[in-house]
Amino acid sequence: MSDHISGPRALSDPIADITDVYAFPSPERPDRLVLVMNTLPFAKPSSALSEGLIYRFRLRPLTPNGSGDGAPFTPSDDELVFDCVFAVHVHTDGLWGFEQEGTCTTPDGETVAFRVNDPASAEEHGVRVFAGSRWDPFIMDAPAALKTVATGEMAFTDPSSIYLDGKNVLGLVVELDMALLGGATMVAVVAETVTRGVFHVRIERVGRPEVKNMMLGPKQFDPVNRDLEIRDLYNSEDVFDLQDDYVGAYRARLDANLAFWDGLDGKADWTLGEGGRHPLTEVVLADYLVVDVTKPYVEQGSYLEIELAALRGDAHATCGGRTLNDDVVDTMFTQLINAGTGPVIRDGVDRSSRPGTRTFPYLAEPNPDPPQPPGHL
Repeated sequence: MSDHISGPRALSDPIADITDVYAFPSPERPDRLVLVMNTLPFAKPSSALSEGLIYRFRLRPLTPNGSGDGAPFTPSDDELVFDCVFAVHVHTDGLWGFEQEGTCTTPDGETVAFRVNDPASAEEHGVRVFAGSRWDPFIMDAPAALKTVATGEMAFTDPSSIYLDGKNVLGLVVELDMALLGGATMVAVVAETVTRGVFHVRIERVGRPEVKNMMLGPKQFDPVNRDLEIRDLYNSEDVFDLQDDYVGAYRARLDANLAFWDGLDGKADWTLGEGGRHPLTEVVLADYLVVDVTKPYVEQGSYLEIELAALRGDAHATCGGRTLNDDVVDTMFTQLINAGTGPVIRDGVDRSSRPGTRTFPYLAEPNPDPPQPPGHL
């Protein structure tokens, strides 16, 4: 499920588990960029954010590399960081009601104070922030995707349903004035959860959906590292500075798994390079959302559009990034399975039963009685 439960550490420390990341120009105010990080799968309406974490957005300007099999962009060394931290929550109404304060620090060192679960956030220093329980916007038939991996045959049906529809997450929304980007027009966006204190440890980082669970998670196709659970290693890495120690293992896993997905329709639509290198491997390893902040908000069809256009050597047409209601799973599976040259590969789920909105804080209000995962006590 997107980035839900993306490794053993995320399973053991779900409060730090990033489920999804979104980045898009605001449909409400076109001169604002919206950043969304959702955490804690199966959150309750009473769930508070962790005082032990830094919730971090990292942005870097991008320079195009031109067409080819490598990553389509080079990130700048210059970086813009938005860090959000939270105080200990205080119960005001038994076990369920609580109050919690948060602080967002901008790249210039300015601070913006806000209250959890308060959508009426005031704007300071070109930034407004929301945090709190929200309806999980991710749409996918997750059991069908897992069955596809297990059986080697496409298991999608039409229509289908969202796995445990009505789940909640803890949403964090940072809406910023694009003037804070310092003139950058194309930016990479990645979100991280980092331990708070003297010694910082990156618990998880997320750029694009399903990189870990669908592209790095399956082990059975990897001839080099078949016994290695690779996702915790990947989570601990700096996306802008992958270390030599494990990058070969990531490439081997991606080459194998991307070839698996490509073969599901009985033919190879992606031409492998030397040593079996898949053309998308380097694109996937550049694991951040790519947003053109000069282009307007688009509800559907912007996800991966910039990266794919760059691979073809074409000019892109949209803002890219990822919006809350974009059916990114169909886009992903279509590219993985037939390189976009055949019919759309649908998982049978097209929209959320409670879509995101076009006004701040964009995430839909939480389910007061959300479903719990199987085996929940």
